[in-house]
Amino acid sequence: MSVLLEIKNIETYYDLIYAIRGASLTVEERTITAILGNNGAGKSTLLKTVMGLIEDQPDKGTIEFMGTRIDGMDTDKIVRMGITYVPEGREVFPELSVRENLMMGAYTRHNKHEIEEDFQRIFQFFPVLKKRISQWAGTLSGGEQQMLAIGRAMMSRPRLLLLDEPSLGLSPILVKDIFEIIKTINQEGVTILLVEQNARMALSYSNTGLILENGRFVMKGKCCDLMEDKDVREFYMGVRSEASAKGYQRWKRKKAWR
Repeated sequence: MSVLLEIKNIETYYDLIYAIRGASLTVEERTITAILGNNGAGKSTLLKTVMGLIEDQPDKGTIEFMGTRIDGMDTDKIVRMGITYVPEGREVFPELSVRENLMMGAYTRHNKHEIEEDFQRIFQFFPVLKKRISQWAGTLSGGEQQMLAIGRAMMSRPRLLLLDEPSLGLSPILVKDIFEIIKTINQEGVTILLVEQNARMALSYSNTGLILENGRFVMKGKCCDLMEDKDVREFYMGVRSEASAKGYQRWKRKKAWR
């Protein structure tokens, strides 16, 4: 597989905060790469840096997409090159209809026939959006808004899709539905870089996983290997080892006697 995105030793300051500290990352074409980490680790900042959404950042390092440097490039040019971003919290346009929101994702395109074809493709992914086509986006449920945000991003026909916390605020059933759709999108040839706190789901659906702590990558590997790692299971998946579980039970008993 060829490398689609390559990040080399980038440093990013976000509102005077040293958010990304010499991070490097490669994303291979047609894969799903998951970035895990706690709140404040720098996950969203990393995606925003790739998209050129933080002014004059990265401060150091380089970002290459298909062999071309994009660090310092305007966001609209990055989108035209083939990268699209679904932000945390969805950020749909609440007073525009579902159709109008989807059209916003196709603003860089001009072929009306191809745009209409992609509408039908999005409706195959998300049939509920077809039923809501004239409804204001702000009146949709949280799950429907997430579907709309992904559909809007897909309207630009990206080669690389950046997803920031797609499961945030969704019920377990909807989370599985969203990840199944992400898998299908990837199988159709779209490379995905995924930021997610639901480690179990992210690792289950991704090829490669990375752990980001305090702006630095501290672990990388195949997702099947990371899911068996003791520290990943304990600190990111909530699965305590037998020893730590026994220690936790002793601590609870001691506390109960006080």
